[in-house]
Amino acid sequence: MRNHEVGTLILRVVLGLTFFVHGLAKFQGGIENTVGWFGSIGLPGFLAYGVAILETVGGIALVIGLGSRVISALFAILMLGATIKVKLALGFLGNGQMAGYELDIALFAMSLAIAITGSQLLSVDQLLFKEKESKGKSSAA
Repeated sequence: MRNHEVGTLILRVVLGLTFFVHGLAKFQGGIENTVGWFGSIGLPGFLAYGVAILETVGGIALVIGLGSRVISALFAILMLGATIKVKLALGFLGNGQMAGYELDIALFAMSLAIAITGSQLLSVDQLLFKEKESKGKSSAA
């Protein structure tokens, strides 16, 4: 087992857990509050549902290693949008009342790293693709 595989596994699981908790919090705190907040910053309220579902379901998918590259790419886009639309004006460390974009940029970088490199160690994808690969080899024989 190579070190980078262990490293991407750690990134994938931590990133997945982080997004899962953030998505769950949107539902537990009342998704209507998030819908209202989206509207107050000039975004369509229905996007709150998409973001909360992506964070919750995508977080679980990352933890188990299902569609890691695609989910991570979606998370990178989400973090880029959040940074530009909400956090950029607050600065890197925030304004004393709201956090800055330091966490957002860290989550963006983690997401981008997994989207680029993938993360197959201890993943559902590894099981699925390994099975397809072995069927392909046995058919060719």
